[in-house]
Amino acid sequence: MNPAFLLIFHIIQIFLFLILGLPVLYIFIFALAGLFYRQPRYLKAEKYYRIAVMIPGYKEDFVIREVAADALLQDYPKDCFDVVIIADSFQPETVDYLKSLPIKVIEVKFDKSTKAKALNRAMELLPEKYDIAVVLDADNLMAPGFLSKINAVFNRGCIAVQGHRKAKNVDTPLAVLDAVSEEINNHIFRKGHRVTGLSSAIIGSGMAFQYSYFKDLMLNVTAIGGFDKDIELRMLREGKNILYLNDAVVLDEKVQQAEVFSNQRRRWLSAQLVYFRRDFFSALGALITKGNIDYFDKAIQFIQPPRILLLGAVLFFGCLFTGLNLLFLTADSYAVTWMVIILMCLLAFLFSVPGYFYNMTTLKALLSLPKGMFLMLGSLLKIKGANKQFIHTQHSAKASSKP
Repeated sequence: MNPAFLLIFHIIQIFLFLILGLPVLYIFIFALAGLFYRQPRYLKAEKYYRIAVMIPGYKEDFVIREVAADALLQDYPKDCFDVVIIADSFQPETVDYLKSLPIKVIEVKFDKSTKAKALNRAMELLPEKYDIAVVLDADNLMAPGFLSKINAVFNRGCIAVQGHRKAKNVDTPLAVLDAVSEEINNHIFRKGHRVTGLSSAIIGSGMAFQYSYFKDLMLNVTAIGGFDKDIELRMLREGKNILYLNDAVVLDEKVQQAEVFSNQRRRWLSAQLVYFRRDFFSALGALITKGNIDYFDKAIQFIQPPRILLLGAVLFFGCLFTGLNLLFLTADSYAVTWMVIILMCLLAFLFSVPGYFYNMTTLKALLSLPKGMFLMLGSLLKIKGANKQFIHTQHSAKASSKP
């Protein structure tokens, strides 16, 4: 074989080893660690903290009625929690219905709506009487006991905790894939990280904070998208630890349409890129000077390729170059390296997917995996400017019921 061609062939492979192998190694380590996660046991708390359950929504008339009524059913002392609906651009009849319930309704309207603006406005108007702030999305349903479990962990001195957000609907192949993706992230970025002593990632909903701390933290947050990434970075920069409660469940609607999936992922990817650029060197400095692994790890997370694209790229390039190495009779070590990367990637996913997803419904949904990969790739190619505009994820009423 031509030596020049062989050299170029090896250089291309080494480059791909780095850009694919390192992310695979990262998720494999935490996926393996997640297998050893055990939910901490918290004794029933003697003190009931005052909780503000804040639910911001933008034009969420289809789902907010059920969510508001359902939130009132929590088995937590009624005089110790308030459901606070932050209604941005709701229909008048929706607002009237909400005001008929024993909840607090705060109407807001902005030239450019964001979740951060809505939360900040609500906390400006709410009385200073709360100990815990719980943040939900307008489509979220709290499972029984959610607030009691949150209260118990705050009785142990917690400052922030992420609950277990899981799917409340798996009615389309895309929704199934979205639900599986959520659980993979729960396993790697929450369970796996807690096992290794690192903070849990937060998601933007199903999360709780010490109220006064959260209020102060949010004052400086002006993010259009990815406000949760902003506060997470600020917390980790300060050395704060974020816990995870796997048994405190919040049900979240999974996307059912390709357009919604693309817009949602475009918003997420744009926010991650923005915060990686902003915080990487700061996080690297904090790692070197202060040993702040948590902060640096979070910055590294933001540059990780989307799991669905990573899987597709590893399978495509891994099989391609393994075959070419065997065909050209080049160094066996290259073919072996590709096989190891493929195996680690597959094991990371197998470790991370809960057993109840191993069924015919998921198997059928896997037929839509290539479509999901192309949608994600399209979102990645269109992220420019997405952080400068509000991209609303529209929810539907038909998926808004508890299983």
